[in-house]
Amino acid sequence: MVGTARTAPGERGESTAEDDRPDPATTAFLAHRNLLFTVAYEMLGSAADAEDVLQETWLRWAGVDLDTVRDQRAYLVRITTRQALLRLRALGRRKESYVGSWLPEPLLTAPDVAEDVELADSVSMAMLLVLETLTPTERAVFVLREVFDLAYEEIAEAVEKSPAAVRQIAHRARAHVAARRPRGVVSPAEARGALEAFQRAIETGDLQRLLDILAPDVVLVGDGGGVVRAVLAPVVGASKVARLMTAGLGRVAGMVSFEPAQVNGYPALILRLNGEIDTVMAMRIEDGLITGLYGVRNPEKLSRMAQETTLRR
Repeated sequence: MVGTARTAPGERGESTAEDDRPDPATTAFLAHRNLLFTVAYEMLGSAADAEDVLQETWLRWAGVDLDTVRDQRAYLVRITTRQALLRLRALGRRKESYVGSWLPEPLLTAPDVAEDVELADSVSMAMLLVLETLTPTERAVFVLREVFDLAYEEIAEAVEKSPAAVRQIAHRARAHVAARRPRGVVSPAEARGALEAFQRAIETGDLQRLLDILAPDVVLVGDGGGVVRAVLAPVVGASKVARLMTAGLGRVAGMVSFEPAQVNGYPALILRLNGEIDTVMAMRIEDGLITGLYGVRNPEKLSRMAQETTLRR
């Protein structure tokens, strides 16, 4: 974590004795921790960076005089947003030297995330990629307003802008996202149906069945991070994508297995090679067809697939 031995309460792997009595600052932080993680993750697309932001948030929160805090939730969100903005700007520079395409870090999510349609949509791989096209401030304003329904005045304090400026930024970001986000909301049943059809097609190597579930202009994006092999640039078109996938899976036939999972609020496939997670394949679905396939192979991005991550609004 961040240059200190003191870690944020509730951090993964930390255990607390039952007779511990947390102080008021710790109690408040723990009460809102899942919300703060969700805010940071939606702004950054990285669970590892979101955890670092929560560590920074905790260090600042621990030094606050709680008697001066009117709304603890809003105050914590404000700290988290400011720290996420700092890291988001630094991440932008790092992504410029990233090998191949950059994809968000996938999260194994609990079924209740899918039940909250707006939350599931906001953390989906497709939406996180749309958010990548916003400026850091636009992204923060959009996430806080559209996903967490914060008042413009609260957002203004978090991003250090005037409420009037925040309204303009929100309008601009909303229009930008609307032009690029998937059309309509996909029901869980529709998503599961597309996933099942996709899984049957790749398990059997049936090229025609795969072509039937892929949209003509489907895009395949792979993320190996320069660590493992992946397509370096997006592959566009049903025929190209289908042939690439069937050829690639054909080379490892008998060694690969497919496991349906809930990833970022939507059905996805975990591909295991010799029992180990090799790829997490998320998808974007529109009108019953798969329009986007996102294969995360970078091992550094697969650590959160070992256990469910709790997301909250």
